[in-house]
Amino acid sequence: MQAIWTESFTVRTWDVDRNNRLSPASLFNFFQEAAGNHATELGVGKDTLLRNNQAWILSRMSAILYRRPGWGETITVRTWPRGTEKLFAIRDYDIIDGFGSTIAQGRSAWLLVDVEKLRPLRPQALTEHLPANTDMPAIQDGVQALPQRQELQSAGSRRAAYSDIDYNGHVNNARYIQWIQDMLDESVLDGANKFRLDINYLAEIRPQETISLWKSTIPLQEAASDGNTPFTPFEITELWAFEGKHIDTDQSSFRAELRCGA
Repeated sequence: MQAIWTESFTVRTWDVDRNNRLSPASLFNFFQEAAGNHATELGVGKDTLLRNNQAWILSRMSAILYRRPGWGETITVRTWPRGTEKLFAIRDYDIIDGFGSTIAQGRSAWLLVDVEKLRPLRPQALTEHLPANTDMPAIQDGVQALPQRQELQSAGSRRAAYSDIDYNGHVNNARYIQWIQDMLDESVLDGANKFRLDINYLAEIRPQETISLWKSTIPLQEAASDGNTPFTPFEITELWAFEGKHIDTDQSSFRAELRCGA
């Protein structure tokens, strides 16, 4: 049993943007790939859980990227379980580049769900035998509940299409990040050499469902005064908030916040 999973990847052409820098969605893809492989190695992977009508569902994710690697670079993704917090199973991540520098860190919160009853289960029955790695926090905080922002402006809508859907039959967690990328003016991510992205996955999006999209830039002074500023180890130049809602019920499907640094 490996307490810490280590896996190397080459950054491919489809992982980078027009400026040859890793995209936010690709960062999430690398994290979820390593997490799934480690869960399988630990005996709590997708196929094992499905035999008991169970599944891991990503509920919250926080990711910090300090440097955006380019096409052809080799990166090493590490991930490890971090015990539980109430109904959440916590998993941390980092990415090390070819020079030995840590260029990304992350924390995720997963729900163990009964796939027939669609109800969360207590994860401790699975996690109590796993490494806890309590002495290895990737970041100082993360996976907190994000506030509902009232000042968001309409950013159009998206219908969940073929390319959005994963093997669980709903929109994959990294596709939400692609939707967020596409809501922004290109200049925002062009100017972001660093970023922190937090997202809460609130309700699944099934095939052909339409989601209304909302966004707004948040004044930095306002964000600093609300008492809920997350750990961000760089100077923030822009803060954006996002929300997606099921167009027929107005139920929130996700909320996210993006903090950019030059």
